[in-house]
Amino acid sequence: MDVDHQPNDDFRVVQFTPPGSACSITVGKGIVDTTPGSVRGLHLVVTDIEVARDELIGRGVEAGEIRHMGPNGWEPGRDPNRARYNSFADIADPDGNTWLLQEVPGSG
Repeated sequence: MDVDHQPNDDFRVVQFTPPGSACSITVGKGIVDTTPGSVRGLHLVVTDIEVARDELIGRGVEAGEIRHMGPNGWEPGRDPNRARYNSFADIADPDGNTWLLQEVPGSG
């Protein structure tokens, strides 16, 4: 976490940068005027989806089961070959915006 700043009840900014990333993610209150829950399908790329999912769950985030795309469609669990861009898990932030964890081994 880079910043967690709340100067009053109408504004809070929380910014974090995933390890090894050149991009930061900012969430909070009073930052934008879009409808809560209107952002769908943001990807959060992680090097190990099981570790990332477990950490999020440990911090109180509800996370969907890990799944991967097999020859006949979605299959449960991490891609058995750990293929890049092929293992996923869904999460949502407190406003209902949805995120997709996507595993890209060696991306960190």
